[in-house]
Amino acid sequence: MTKFYVCTAIPYVNAKAHIGHAMDFLYADILARYHRQMGDDVKFSIGTDEHGAKIAEKATEKGVTPQAYVDEIVPSWEEFAKKAGLSNDYFIRTTSKEHEARAQIIWKNLEKYIYKGSYTGWYCVGCEEYKTDTYVKDTNGVCPDHNRPYDKLEEDNYFFKLSAFSEKVAKEIQSGKFRIIPEFRQTEILNVIKDGLNDISISRPADKISWGIPVPGDKNQVMYVWFEALMNYITVLGYPDKTEFSTYWPADVQVIGKDILRFHAAIWPAMLLGLELPLPKILYVHGHVSSGGKKMSKTLGNVIDPVEVIDTKGLDAFRYYLARHISSYDDGDFTWEKFEEVYNTELANELGNAVSRIAAMVIKYQDGVVGNLPPAEHDVADYHLAIAECKFDKAVEEIWSQVRGLNQYIDEEKPWEVAKEGDPEHLKEVLAYMCSSLLEIADLLVPFLPGTAAKIKMIFDEGIVRPLEVPLFPKDDVKS
Repeated sequence: MTKFYVCTAIPYVNAKAHIGHAMDFLYADILARYHRQMGDDVKFSIGTDEHGAKIAEKATEKGVTPQAYVDEIVPSWEEFAKKAGLSNDYFIRTTSKEHEARAQIIWKNLEKYIYKGSYTGWYCVGCEEYKTDTYVKDTNGVCPDHNRPYDKLEEDNYFFKLSAFSEKVAKEIQSGKFRIIPEFRQTEILNVIKDGLNDISISRPADKISWGIPVPGDKNQVMYVWFEALMNYITVLGYPDKTEFSTYWPADVQVIGKDILRFHAAIWPAMLLGLELPLPKILYVHGHVSSGGKKMSKTLGNVIDPVEVIDTKGLDAFRYYLARHISSYDDGDFTWEKFEEVYNTELANELGNAVSRIAAMVIKYQDGVVGNLPPAEHDVADYHLAIAECKFDKAVEEIWSQVRGLNQYIDEEKPWEVAKEGDPEHLKEVLAYMCSSLLEIADLLVPFLPGTAAKIKMIFDEGIVRPLEVPLFPKDDVKS
């Protein structure tokens, strides 16, 4: 049995889950479900990032301690994971004692690459990130994502010798051992690395921001939230001593958004090399989702709440739209109007209608008995290749070519006319082929629309067709 470990970037808990988080989770869930279906030994990890100045600010606004704040909000993230139908094995919290202890072990094991020095620079609390002078100048001193001025910091911090790993990280990428997809993201980070990486500050003074994991041996400093959060991918497995770590690391795929590419494609690999650990096999970098061609914002009133989408028309419809109609490699767009169109034409008319028609005909003409089903005949090599390359939109297109082919077959064969002609053997063959095709489609849908796949198998499995009590995708207005 082959092991497969997939993990997502862990979101901050200073706000509720948005559609970008849903994409991270969904893509990883597709991979986890696919590899389980292939018989692999799968581990799938998600979690929450709970330290840093941004969290401390939110706690102050609420008049509670940071720990009380995260303890109150994290259950909503765990509930969202359930709402999104995730099949994760782990849910890591960076405030857990286990993560804190193992993060301090990691720090100690990296100490030969860590030194103390003075730092002066610009910091965005919203991004939890230092900005270059050039970037600050280009953005007129105000973060475009958080609409707040940068803070000028002058402090003594610990630094990580990222500069020592420039050539090593580039070599890992160029050799294919650490693969970044899509390829243009790999080119993007190689262009950053080629001029050499600069050492980075990895701590903050505890008297300025106390909400973090203490630096081992220095109670006056806490770990920089981004440096510490990256460690979750191995602390969740029990680095360095648990058997789960030695069994499942390196990650087979890490799923992230394009905005955190530098952290995961330069800093994280350098940390792993410093620990003398293998790098992830694949770093999959997806784009962002806009609405109506514009960045989602409360001001514009175009924010898409994933929970509202799921509650309105079901989890599988939401999964389908993100997997097929948001580019797997680039940015995408979500509007209620487009979602409604996709739901009605593709899910209700094409897939749902095919299931309803075939089930009704088998029940009408053969009392619900199919008999022996012919083996599946379709070439699905492109489907498997697409998933291996994290081209989820392409994989679903391959499935839908079968859905549309099946509808075309129904229209061409016209089983209702075959029944009138009194040719029971031919009718039996036609209906059996339709049922077999639907079951093959259901198998291909398992990673993407697990609920729908299960319903199709329940209706058509074991040669006995059961009537549909309600359509798979009831056709109606999606949002009033």
